[in-house]
Amino acid sequence: MKVSARNQLPGKVTKIEQGMILVEITIELDGGGELVSVITKGAVENLGLAVGKKVYAVVKSTEVMVATD
Repeated sequence: MKVSARNQLPGKVTKIEQGMILVEITIELDGGGELVSVITKGAVENLGLAVGKKVYAVVKSTEVMVATD
């Protein structure tokens, strides 16, 4: 698979929390840290997501905000 997004973060699924329509997927990144994504139930089924599955968090954005305390 090739995608245009430069930010492709490998990791594995550590938690799947089902909602009525959307599902919250927690990914433990290979480089450390954790990322949470909210996707549809259909996407979870199409991707065959399960806890322990290796995935890529793909981030494509036209804007990234930076904040400080």
